[in-house]
Amino acid sequence: MNESTAGSERSASRSVTASEVRDGAQPAAVKTKDLWKVFEHDDIKVEAVRGITFRIDPGEFVVLAGPSGSGKTTLLNLIGGLTRPTGGQVWVDGREIGSMPDRELAELRLERVGFVFQAYNLLPVLTALENAEFTLLLRGVPQAERRRRVEMLFERIGIAGLEDRLPGKLSGGQQQRVAVARAVVGEPALVLADEPTANLDTATSASLIDLMAELNRELGTTFVFATHDPLLMERARRNVRLVDGSIVADERRD
Repeated sequence: MNESTAGSERSASRSVTASEVRDGAQPAAVKTKDLWKVFEHDDIKVEAVRGITFRIDPGEFVVLAGPSGSGKTTLLNLIGGLTRPTGGQVWVDGREIGSMPDRELAELRLERVGFVFQAYNLLPVLTALENAEFTLLLRGVPQAERRRRVEMLFERIGIAGLEDRLPGKLSGGQQQRVAVARAVVGEPALVLADEPTANLDTATSASLIDLMAELNRELGTTFVFATHDPLLMERARRNVRLVDGSIVADERRD
């Protein structure tokens, strides 16, 4: 590798640093450097994310915790490329996405990132199966293969037999399982989940957390959650706490 500064800067958006590739190590699943997000309305500026630098390795099961307004959802959206940073850099799977062209960013999200939203975000006119297979449809996967993958996953997560139901005919827990299926069916490297258990009762929350932990162990998928849920914080192997847009604690457990 060319060791010059210019060469390093040119390769930053397409590859990882020398320290990350030593001994054949994988690139970070997520990495940020001096990341900022400032929202402006009229003459008011809100610093939602303030100079965050951190790294998440492949296969981690990480919670972003903190009070409302701490910046955890904004940080999750920056990692997922759903909003652009005001300053700093963010890498996903070794690629810098903050300045990535929209089309390239959309392709990266489709191929490498799954999303689970608090409000499920299922399309009401599509069946459970059609919602779950949607990313595979966008990728051009043949119909028979899409159905095979979704049916296998539905069996695994306990909602087999619900394939033809519309979201309005599903319970909250069932809808969230469909949303998780949609996020993981394409085997993304990274799943980002914003308050995935917020609308669920304790038993359903625990079951959903078990499911995501199992997928993390068996598939090696990296999970990053923004949450207030103490059950999820307890199960996570790493808790990153934010206050006023900054990381104030980063605790790991075996």
